[in-house]
Amino acid sequence: MPAKKTAAPKKKAAAKKSTNSSAKTTAKAKKSSSVRKTAADKRSTAVSADSPFKNFTPYEPAKGEPYMEAPQLDHFRQILHRWRQELMEEVDRTVVHMQDEASNFPDPADRATQEEEFSIELKTRDRERRLIRKIEQTLERIDQEDYGYCDTCGVEIGLRRLEARPTAAQCVDCKSLEELKERQLKG
Repeated sequence: MPAKKTAAPKKKAAAKKSTNSSAKTTAKAKKSSSVRKTAADKRSTAVSADSPFKNFTPYEPAKGEPYMEAPQLDHFRQILHRWRQELMEEVDRTVVHMQDEASNFPDPADRATQEEEFSIELKTRDRERRLIRKIEQTLERIDQEDYGYCDTCGVEIGLRRLEARPTAAQCVDCKSLEELKERQLKG
């Protein structure tokens, strides 16, 4: 009988080892596939679908190319023009949608639901209207060749930050400091 009892723990240990090794193999496979995905993402020149700036290639400056010269300014000008155009098209779609969907429902709950949907859509369009104004101000800064430098400290904002947020007027450090002060004041 003691032999059977010792065989069972050996089987459990062997099963546990194989489970651990298969888990490690699976973890390694996941890690290597994520590494492959990351490498593929780096090779890819298109921006992800999550970005509001679709269909543009990140700018790769030539060696020794000065910051915010004509090619870089043109790159950001194109991004901003496309972004503004997309927002304007969305405004047009909203107007058409609201005209088409505007109907007088007999049920008060349905009418309230429709009014709430319209209200949310109008708030979104108002935010986009303000964003369009900010885009136009940024385009003016590009024309004045005052684009790409922090309003607060005057340092270069950086190409990647500007591609992430083309309307940025502050470097990361100054913006972080401003947000920290704002949180402290407002609580």
